[in-house]
Amino acid sequence: MADSRGGSRALDLDALAVGDRFKLFNFTQRDDYVVYLWVLRAMDRLRAVHRVQVDSDDVAAAMAELALIHDEVPLVDTSLRGRLDALSADGIILRLEDASRAGSLARYRNRQSVYQFSELGYRAFTAVEDVLAARVRDANLSRLVFSDILDDLKSLAVANRGGDDEQVYRRLSRLDQVMEDMVRRSARFHVTLGEIVTSTEASPELFLRYKNALLTHMTDFMAELDRYLPRLHRAVLEVEATGVNTMLVRAADADDRPFLSAGERIEDWKRRWEVLRAWFTAEPGAESGAADLRRATRTAVSGVIALLRQLAEAQRGGVNRASELRHLAEWICDTPDEDAAYALMSAAFNMGSARHLGGAHEDVEQISPRATWWAAPGVEIALTPFRTGRQAGPGIPQPVRADLRARADLRRQQIAARVAEREAARGLVDSGAHGRVLDEAETRVVLSLLTRALEARSVVSGRLRSATGSDDTVVLRLVPRSGGSSVRTAHGLLHLPGFALEFSARSGAANG
Repeated sequence: MADSRGGSRALDLDALAVGDRFKLFNFTQRDDYVVYLWVLRAMDRLRAVHRVQVDSDDVAAAMAELALIHDEVPLVDTSLRGRLDALSADGIILRLEDASRAGSLARYRNRQSVYQFSELGYRAFTAVEDVLAARVRDANLSRLVFSDILDDLKSLAVANRGGDDEQVYRRLSRLDQVMEDMVRRSARFHVTLGEIVTSTEASPELFLRYKNALLTHMTDFMAELDRYLPRLHRAVLEVEATGVNTMLVRAADADDRPFLSAGERIEDWKRRWEVLRAWFTAEPGAESGAADLRRATRTAVSGVIALLRQLAEAQRGGVNRASELRHLAEWICDTPDEDAAYALMSAAFNMGSARHLGGAHEDVEQISPRATWWAAPGVEIALTPFRTGRQAGPGIPQPVRADLRARADLRRQQIAARVAEREAARGLVDSGAHGRVLDEAETRVVLSLLTRALEARSVVSGRLRSATGSDDTVVLRLVPRSGGSSVRTAHGLLHLPGFALEFSARSGAANG
């Protein structure tokens, strides 16, 4: 089933855009959210009479008018402008500076601000008002809408065949509005029905009072849907036979939205037509939206009938959840002491002693402080505190295992590396470091001796005269040279500005 218009666009927003739009509802989380709600209602009252930009005095006057009609309007205090600025910071309204409203120099210096709803802010306000105005008794499935959809589809085919652009646009717009209303009504009805079914144990009288009207309403809706669904399928195919692309171009040409280009309008109408088509025509391997709605309604009817049977049997037998709880309460009151009452309650509700385990996550900043324990990622806990409730200790120190074979291998590797270093040192003494390319072993010896020489260098009159670095086989000496020198290695060229390298065998060095 295709996504609705608002849902598909909402899925394209990134996290930053979602955060900015959630910020529009910040006023509902403040301590004085009722005051902010009436301030927005006052601005909406002014907006209804085409007063888009208003100042704080206009809002105060509108709230005074609302107070004459509604007793629950809060009193306007001196912080009205601060509340308007807070709403402006949230993005639900815009604050502008209008010097033309300043009647005096003092008012001009005090920054005469005017406010108006932002587009997204007004949508957020109307969304809150819709939630506050929602009533359970208003939920229903509109069975009369199918005849209107069928008439509009037939008229759309005639208009597209006759080349009437404006009529094509009107019929597509009407179909889009009717479909959106039907989807919203059906979703709301099934959510409300689920709430009624789950709350029957607390108030079965409410369910029994509406059971006949509820079953009749859903049965009539399914009968009307079964009767119109084949006709609607044929009507959609008849519209497509007149040319879908031509119809979309005609609708886009008659569409007068100034902020969308011709290509964007065509893509928008194409998406709307695909949603409408998916409702009444089934793709291979998938159900249509209407068939899915019919299946959900039949499942709801079966659930209502099953619940009705359960309530009837409970009333006839006199045993239900309420009677069972009353009997359990009597048994607990008749127990001789508190320990027996606690044991009976634990057995009845399968309660056990709780062992609280906890720990810190490796990356604390990764978890939001507002995340619940159910949604937050788990933390690894050792088996010892989980099974016994005691903290895990380091345990008994284990004996050190001597691996003689590994030691022998390491010793042989050390001896081989030392022999290679001595061979490289003798090569440096015989051939020097300049005028040839040093291999890996010779490069390691040069860098090691050069490091020692630089660490032991002595500076005389601000200049480095000489420095030496040695090991047990060779001595490196830094000799001043005006042009400097360089040493070629397998990894690149080592520059020595102002110095050259001289190597000599260390006296008393062992051979081999």
